[in-house]
Amino acid sequence: MFLRLLIAVMVLALFGGGASALAAETNVWPAWVTRTDETGHELGWQAVGPLFFRNPAPEDGTYRGLRPLYLRRDAADGTFAESTFLYPIFITRQSGNVRTWSVFNLINHSGPSRPEAGDIEPRSFDVWPFYFSRDTGKPESTYHGLFPIAGQIRGRLGYDRLSWTLFPLYWKSERAGVTTTSTPWPILKRSTGPDGYHGFALWPLFGYIEKPGAFHQRFYLWPLIYKNESRLGEPQPSVQQGFLPFYSQERSAELVSENYLWPFFGYTHRVAPQPYREVRYFWPLLVQGRGPDRYVNRWGQFYTHSIVKGIDKQWFVWPLLRQQNWADGDVQRTRRQFLFFVIWAEQQRSLSKPNAAPAEKAHFWPLISVWDNGAGRRQMQFPSPLEVFFPANDKVRQLYSPLLSLYRFEQRAPGDTRTALLWNAVTWQRSPQSREFHLGPLFSTQTNATGRRVALGNGVLGWQRPAGEGARWRFFLFDFPAKSDKAASTQSR
Repeated sequence: MFLRLLIAVMVLALFGGGASALAAETNVWPAWVTRTDETGHELGWQAVGPLFFRNPAPEDGTYRGLRPLYLRRDAADGTFAESTFLYPIFITRQSGNVRTWSVFNLINHSGPSRPEAGDIEPRSFDVWPFYFSRDTGKPESTYHGLFPIAGQIRGRLGYDRLSWTLFPLYWKSERAGVTTTSTPWPILKRSTGPDGYHGFALWPLFGYIEKPGAFHQRFYLWPLIYKNESRLGEPQPSVQQGFLPFYSQERSAELVSENYLWPFFGYTHRVAPQPYREVRYFWPLLVQGRGPDRYVNRWGQFYTHSIVKGIDKQWFVWPLLRQQNWADGDVQRTRRQFLFFVIWAEQQRSLSKPNAAPAEKAHFWPLISVWDNGAGRRQMQFPSPLEVFFPANDKVRQLYSPLLSLYRFEQRAPGDTRTALLWNAVTWQRSPQSREFHLGPLFSTQTNATGRRVALGNGVLGWQRPAGEGARWRFFLFDFPAKSDKAASTQSR
């Protein structure tokens, strides 16, 4: 009996509350929960608990989908931009007339979304690492390859062209005018290039590469014995040589570096572009380095302090505690970590406005994540097992984090807060103009400038008290707020 009564109340609440487009929140959980701001603009909705949803995207577009299976992002103009299925397994994107899709970044396709006569958009299809193809309509940039049987690829992996036949029997690479042929790879190599560039290798026994007047590199019993000379046209060429693991050396006009029983003992002395001296004992345990642009002070796993390219980093009892400070444009960032991710906190301060409140973010894995932008906006989530691993991944934040979150708190401005439990089954929010509480569709209270309302079933029955001196509570039955009343209520807030 109670179950049938509850279902009836939910059905009445669902259909009766359908006109509440301008309400701050319509809660018919688990069927439907929607939110709007003071102007009636939709802030997002969820249906069937947290499964179906629509939210605004950071780029002024829209996210919608079915957690955790499907996510779609539309651009601000309403056109399709991106969708995923079982992220990160399948992703498809639209940019102009080009549509791409990928299966786990191993099977990839790109081509025009609306093929037309005379279309010059290139088409490509890859199945890594076996099949590669690209059709641009031009022979010099079109390629096909079936690895390891035969084929080629162009303009990828840092090379102008790679080709093979029955790999590793035949392999050929071309980059910046230098051609290297291996028969078979990597044992026998021959290299040719402009300005006398040439080389030969019988790996791992010996090999060399040289360009007259520029450099000369050679090795024996790779990687044990080597000597590389460069900048041959200068008064003091640069030389790197080694007989590993006993000794290695690097010398140039600006630098002297030697290692004994490589890599455990050694030193570095650099005079330009900035002076720097470093001594190593049982590397990487004991390292001491000093210079105006670089500082290293490492005492095993107990303590490390380094300043490299403006990044100030400290370790205490590695990997227990870590602190890092650096400037990122106008922002001074300080990050502290305990066991890499168990406790992770970052603070950001403006260098041009030192008196401004800092922005802060912290994760206490896997329990709590908190955010504070320093301008009055705050958020908290419990539990939070994924945020620390995907701090900038909005797809994870849309698809997976809400499924795992039992408690969410958001403050849009001081005094304007919203709290949600059990995927919006219980919500309460407060602002300077209004207050609301919702226990799904069963019970709700609203207080604003027009008065106060207590309802069961979103208006199946309840009580309301209009604002004004001497006003009394009034009982109502099947009184679902009309749009006009809600518009007035919204405007009053």
